[in-house]
Amino acid sequence: MSSTKRYMKFVKPYTLQIIGTLIIGLIKFAIPLLIPVIIKYVIDGIVTKQGLSVDEKTSKLIFTMLIMLGVFIILRPPIEFYRQYFAQWTSSKILYDIRDRLFTHLQKLSFKYYSNTRAGEVISRVINDVEQTKDFVITGLMNVWLDAATILIAVSIMFTMDIPLTIVSLIVFPLYAISVKYFFGNLRKFTRVRSQALAEVQGYLHERVQGMPVIKSFAIEDHEQERFRVHNKNFLDKALQHTRWTAKAFSVVNTLTDIAPLIVIGFAGYQAIHGHLSIGTMAAFIAYIDRLYSPLRRLVNSGTTLTQSIASMDRVFELIDEKYDIDDAPNAIECKNVKGDISFNHVNFSYNDKELSVLNDINLDVRAGETIALVGMSGGGKSSLVSLIPRFYDVTGGEILLDGTDIRHFKVRSLRDKIGMVLQDNILFSESVKLNILLGKPDATDEEVIEAAKAANAHEFITNLVDGYDTKVGERGVKLSGGQKQRIAIARVFLKNPPILILDEATSALDLESEHFIQEALDKLAKDRTTFIVAHRLSTITHADRIVLIEHGNIVEMGSHNELMARQGHYYNLFQVQQLDS
Repeated sequence: MSSTKRYMKFVKPYTLQIIGTLIIGLIKFAIPLLIPVIIKYVIDGIVTKQGLSVDEKTSKLIFTMLIMLGVFIILRPPIEFYRQYFAQWTSSKILYDIRDRLFTHLQKLSFKYYSNTRAGEVISRVINDVEQTKDFVITGLMNVWLDAATILIAVSIMFTMDIPLTIVSLIVFPLYAISVKYFFGNLRKFTRVRSQALAEVQGYLHERVQGMPVIKSFAIEDHEQERFRVHNKNFLDKALQHTRWTAKAFSVVNTLTDIAPLIVIGFAGYQAIHGHLSIGTMAAFIAYIDRLYSPLRRLVNSGTTLTQSIASMDRVFELIDEKYDIDDAPNAIECKNVKGDISFNHVNFSYNDKELSVLNDINLDVRAGETIALVGMSGGGKSSLVSLIPRFYDVTGGEILLDGTDIRHFKVRSLRDKIGMVLQDNILFSESVKLNILLGKPDATDEEVIEAAKAANAHEFITNLVDGYDTKVGERGVKLSGGQKQRIAIARVFLKNPPILILDEATSALDLESEHFIQEALDKLAKDRTTFIVAHRLSTITHADRIVLIEHGNIVEMGSHNELMARQGHYYNLFQVQQLDS
């Protein structure tokens, strides 16, 4: 299905509004078509009319002008206002619906998509490309039809005045149609290429703005300036290519629309000289030529606008067509009354079909309320394993059972609602402390928020902030220390109160004082929950019920801290090395 047909599904709910706008628009465009008729009447019926006195001519002229002034002063302004208002209202509502649909879609796309796509490019499609499609509504569904109707009305009136002169007026129409088809047929491709180049600039800029501390700390401003210049120059080249083609189109088409009035003026003058045409009719025809070819010139502009709009539609629907790696099964059920028994049965996983497996034949049974620590060298597969539990990715082999049911049989959102996560780098939004904690339970009361903050050892530092719980934390929590961000992240998990908890390197990047506060909060949080802890510092997980050592995607050892130390295997050696380092 073409982009325009798919776009029309968003337009369909507003059909009545568009029809109403078109009717108002027809009246608005029809009113100026009275002017050439008035010109003919004033010249032939008043000024050059034989048998009328000066006073009679004057009174007729005044009466005619008063009627026309009434039409243009009383009738025209409200018609113009409502046409503009309804056109903008309808198009804005359609764009609102599209962006709403896109945001819903973006929230369903998997981690794999976002790991392979720049955020700036996604934003460019949701903001810039969707905005460009607005022209399809205003121009393609309204103005084009109004201009076409204006041309038909004008031609109809001209035929009633003089048929040969009307035919001469339309003599360049075939050439006009051929040139429009040729030039604007290729413009869509150039527009898409330009839009992609702009999205690349925006994507690069978005990353660099976020990474400005890195640029400044390494003093590589000149290097980054050159790299930005490459992306910016690529966009400039594509924009100029688009501009050259557009300029060619306008030069040819506008030349044709300029030649046509000259032909009409010459033929009408010849007819008037030989007495075959009245002066009033000639004047009216010359006025109608402007009314005829002005809409034609607008249609050329509309062609450019629509081409850009349809190219943007293509990019919007490319985003909408992105497949979900993780989706609900047709008969998926709600995840309710979770105890917390989790079993990994012969689990295999790789991020892409072409890559080697990250996890190999993992078998692990976890009892409800048990704390499992996953340890091992970086890249062994620990974080990959815990990311399978909330289905950020799906297993490529085997199965994961929650209370005896394959997690793929649950609705994804209901499954994730039963899992709380605290990561090494928790993202905070640039809103207040309170709103960031409320992410755990958006309908929680202020009292519940404060209790969660107290449980996370965060209440004291929050009350010392400038505006307390209403303090804005800045983008990604930039105004807070690492320890403060972690405690807010823990507070929102306390507020969520899930039966399953995942702690992925939650204390690895903190100073000793912060680690003490956070470890105390995490121990409290993990109580009576099925808990997975991913850790590098082995001293922080000696209390775990079981420790699982993973290397190269395989479980090589499992047991309590004391059991593994007594075994004097891989875990023992790793622990000894860390003790010596510390």
